[in-house]
Amino acid sequence: MSPPSSGVLVVDKAPGLTSQQVVGRVRRLAGTRKVGHAGTLDPMATGVLVVGIGRATRLLGHLMRGRKGYSATIRFGQTTVTDDAEGDPTGAAGAGDLTLEQVRSALPDFTGEISQVPTAVSAVKVDGRRAYALVRAGEDVELRARDVTVHSFAAVAARTAVAAVDGAEVAVLDVDVEVECSSGTYIRALARDLGARFGTGGHLTRLRRTFVGPFDLARATVLDPAPEPLPVLGLDEVARECFPAVDLDAAAATDVGFGRRLDLELPAELTALFDPDGRFLALYRRRGRAAVAEAVFV
Repeated sequence: MSPPSSGVLVVDKAPGLTSQQVVGRVRRLAGTRKVGHAGTLDPMATGVLVVGIGRATRLLGHLMRGRKGYSATIRFGQTTVTDDAEGDPTGAAGAGDLTLEQVRSALPDFTGEISQVPTAVSAVKVDGRRAYALVRAGEDVELRARDVTVHSFAAVAARTAVAAVDGAEVAVLDVDVEVECSSGTYIRALARDLGARFGTGGHLTRLRRTFVGPFDLARATVLDPAPEPLPVLGLDEVARECFPAVDLDAAAATDVGFGRRLDLELPAELTALFDPDGRFLALYRRRGRAAVAEAVFV
């Protein structure tokens, strides 16, 4: 069977791989270089990575804006340069007296609309360069706070442990958390800031993305070994799942093919338009009481 020419592949990313390495693997499997991903996962992280193939790559910027879910473990009592277990330790205050109940009592302050400084080792650009590249080059990086939304933040379990730091043993508390948040939220930064709240420091030891918009782990596929054929979701299905939809008559569908403005009230700021046969045509955006083309796919 020939590889799919266009669509979305929901990947369950394995640990140790960069998101770009996953893209490279899908390029080989799909037989095209036109492949991209929506929302970077760090090498340590696992879970849902949405990969676009062919024309679907033009949807990725919009798919990235959806709500995301994570399961993670925060280690209180130790800090690292990357705010996760991959970075070198930068401090070990310990957390022998911290309890799960205390952590839970602080979570409301980190829920809702919050201002968050991204972790320094991130893909955020500073003067055209990625922050992580600057940090690895030995430069000091100061990133601006950004507004993000944490829809829910729950601490579900905790375990005491002992960590070895510079030959000494330090008491730490590992707390399993579940987070649902907006695009642009850094779970590593939540761990860092929660640790700072208690004076213990904190970093992630585990991170698994459980969903991106409607795409969850139940629909994700591993790539080693890769299934045959690849379970690629077609553009029509993806667009109807991810955006409010409007089905057009033949005349309006023709206008959309040329990217023309429509005298049409859309049900949402960004809406997917379909022809009478159910084929996805374009994303259109509200402009007053009319609709204008955001991205045309025919």
